[in-house]
Amino acid sequence: MALKKLNQFLRFDYEEFSKDKVLQVTGISEWTDFNTKAHMGIKLETTIVKDNTLYKQKDGENVTNRYEKLTIKVRKDVNIPMNAFVVPVNAAATVYGDYRNQLSITADDVRVLTPNK
Repeated sequence: MALKKLNQFLRFDYEEFSKDKVLQVTGISEWTDFNTKAHMGIKLETTIVKDNTLYKQKDGENVTNRYEKLTIKVRKDVNIPMNAFVVPVNAAATVYGDYRNQLSITADDVRVLTPNK
């Protein structure tokens, strides 16, 4: 028997996941609703440029998410400079994908740590 809708009971702790990471903006675009095409806010393409997270490891593997890309959907229009280091505000994330290795992130706002010129 295959149970249905189990995903709605899973929780992803974005705060814990992101606490030892630094994100840098590498792209900015409009976020629109897929069906209605209504403007929803902005999408920030970011890269994890620093990852000091202590991952559970086995058999001597070395795990890092450094240089992996994350897209953050921000529920408002904000002016973020390219290459800025950012932290999502009130972020919520959902794990998805066949291998459960993709992350969908939405945030109310984004805080710029240091604009990089």
